Amino acid sequence: MLNTAVPERVALIIPPSGFLLDDRVFMTLGILRVAAVLERAGVTVEVLDLSGISNYTHAVEDFVRSSDSTLFGLTATTPQLPPAVNIATAIKALRPDAKVILGGPHVTLCHAAYKKELKRNVANGRGAAAMAQLQEHFDVLVAGDGEEAIFIATQPDAPKVVDADDPKSSLFLTDQMLEGLPWPARHLVDIESYRYQIEGAPALSLIAQLGCPFGCGFCGGRESSMLRRIRMRSSENIVQEMVHLWRTTGKTGFMFYDDELNVNKNVVELMERIARTQRDLGVQWKLRGFVKSELFTHEQAEVMYEAGFRWLLVGFESGAERILTNINKKASREDNSACMSIARKAGLKVKALMSIGHPGETGETIEETRRWLLDVAPADFDTTVITCYPGTPYYDQATRHPSLEGVWTYTFPRTGDTLHQVEIDYTRVADYYKGDPDGGYRAYVFTDTLSQDDLVAKRDYVERSVRSALNIPFNPGAPAKLYEHSMGQGALPPHILRRSAATAPST
Repeated sequence: MLNTAVPERVALIIPPSGFLLDDRVFMTLGILRVAAVLERAGVTVEVLDLSGISNYTHAVEDFVRSSDSTLFGLTATTPQLPPAVNIATAIKALRPDAKVILGGPHVTLCHAAYKKELKRNVANGRGAAAMAQLQEHFDVLVAGDGEEAIFIATQPDAPKVVDADDPKSSLFLTDQMLEGLPWPARHLVDIESYRYQIEGAPALSLIAQLGCPFGCGFCGGRESSMLRRIRMRSSENIVQEMVHLWRTTGKTGFMFYDDELNVNKNVVELMERIARTQRDLGVQWKLRGFVKSELFTHEQAEVMYEAGFRWLLVGFESGAERILTNINKKASREDNSACMSIARKAGLKVKALMSIGHPGETGETIEETRRWLLDVAPADFDTTVITCYPGTPYYDQATRHPSLEGVWTYTFPRTGDTLHQVEIDYTRVADYYKGDPDGGYRAYVFTDTLSQDDLVAKRDYVERSVRSALNIPFNPGAPAKLYEHSMGQGALPPHILRRSAATAPST
């Protein structure tokens, strides 16, 4: 740990994700790991969990009035940025002397884009503008790993930007540092209020490793070391966390929220250890996780099933070979079909993650995707219109459109195919992300042959026609709940606010 003064109290806030069909499914583990590190250092931590709360600013106002904290740390993905800005505004309105810190994926992505511009001698680029916009709303920005950076960000003389996304920095987590971290402070959220099951078993999520080495054009963090570089925990450490969660919560279901489990060269050994622990404890795990299709083997499938995996999620993205090339996916349609066959033979169900609106997308390529889904018949699937996030090649390598104001164009070098993207104010807009399948989707990209409305219409057609043909129901989701105003008469309910005990639980 760095030689810095340790704060007495820090409030950490999880913004809502109102763009999701159900916001109370997966708890936000990154900020809970920061909370665990703070607790280990003797800091009193308050966690305000606004997941699934529609009138979240009311809860923030009541919290700020009742809390002694002057240090507030938020995390935000890009779609969470609008509520994060609203939360920061609410805090400052009631407590102007407060320090509001923003970390998480969005800051990391924007800062990665900005650093790329500096290397290319690009002046006044999109990344610089995005960082300047964030600095208008937040006192300190943390890019990259937050577990050590939080002790810098909370200092009275903290810099405006703490760069923990540099592998040369002592703030950047190594394998050894990751192994030594406490597990996420799940006791600071209301576990039982989260609605997640795997094959009927109440389940929690965990993260076994960090980073994905691939360079897909649409994927956030391809320019960020924190999100691109793999950091591994040992198989023993991962299984110890599973056992700890089982003993303390009784949960037997676990969602591995790693980008791709099988980029781990020791994935078979990990699965064997999980299976052996399952037998030793006399329990039946129900597991779910992501794999990379072209790396998936029969051996992996068989040992994953033995370990308790019943569902896999695979980012196939497209059924059109040209689109897979333009994505820089490194997997062919043949690889993707083989992955489906291997999983089915092992008894594993697959949720196929598909997306449209890539460079060169046409009506014909979307139809190829639709036909491929019908051919391989996944147990479930998801189709979205892509968005160009900061920190993705689609965003970072785009140039201004020569004639359309507010439009940027990405060109895939190998084929010359293009994708046009409408500039988004990410502090205000989040309706590009999934949404309500009954007409709630919007597109902020278009191609040379398909307009924004065309892409939405074709997305809806793929979803409805394939679900109908394969008899796959829509996910009904769950609406956000109203926070009931305490009007100063009582504490916030425990599913929204929790504080550190006198002594943090040992992990």
